[in-house]
Amino acid sequence: MQKAVFTFIFIASFFQVLAQDQPKADTIEIGGVVIIRDNAPPPQPEKKGFLKKLSSRANPKDVKTQWGIVDIGVSNFVDKTNYADADAQHYAPLANEEWLGLKPFKSRNVNIWVVTQRFNLINHFVNFQYGLGVELNNYHYKQPIRYEAQTPAVTNAPVIYLDKTLDRTYTKNKLAADYITAPVMLNFNLTPYRLYPFEISAGVSAGYLYSARNKFINSDEGKSKTRGDFDLRPWKLSYIAELNLGVVRLYGSYAFKSMYMRGLDIVPYNFGIRIKPIEAFGKIEVQ
Repeated sequence: MQKAVFTFIFIASFFQVLAQDQPKADTIEIGGVVIIRDNAPPPQPEKKGFLKKLSSRANPKDVKTQWGIVDIGVSNFVDKTNYADADAQHYAPLANEEWLGLKPFKSRNVNIWVVTQRFNLINHFVNFQYGLGVELNNYHYKQPIRYEAQTPAVTNAPVIYLDKTLDRTYTKNKLAADYITAPVMLNFNLTPYRLYPFEISAGVSAGYLYSARNKFINSDEGKSKTRGDFDLRPWKLSYIAELNLGVVRLYGSYAFKSMYMRGLDIVPYNFGIRIKPIEAFGKIEVQ
């Protein structure tokens, strides 16, 4: 009998504690008017617009194809040339460290990746990706640098010289080097089920030089253009990387070796912002 009484008391106490944990409505009567105040927690505001997209979840595909990715950034290089060396002086007579100085905010890089594909390797956390596109580099010089178009008859002749014509001024002077490039990267995705993930990619790219030209505008000749290979390397191999911070995507590349086959030891690099089209996922679920 005592055991049954204790059991009843314990059960009654348990339900009383549960009842105390639940929010109750306060009732107040004033002049015959009953006022009920609800103690329930206020509803959380619903996320709207861009914040709602940031918290979206997605079911990524094992194979994802993207079209028309665009990079906009800066072209520059590291000049390791020994200008006292005979090869450097043969390629660019009387050249020194100041000849090839660039205008940093005018030297631009634009890449257009026609198609890229990504393959799931390990639960979408590790992926393999590759692509194909064009890499456009514009190096704007501070000095009036001129490139000579070479012919087979004058192979290994001097290529670069500094225009010292009196009273001639340059408003534009650049070297444009364009490549067909194929990147190959390993991707590490920290949040693969987010619509805007956090990820890092690294790998290499191989580019083939399909166009090189020296464009300039000066006070005497006006707008002019010289085409040639200028002894640039026909193949450009680079280390590449991409950093994806949700909605902000950054890219960078650094070449294995000099962009010139002889004379100058100048290693190009690029960095900037990557603009991707809307991601093509499977079913999207909003939290």
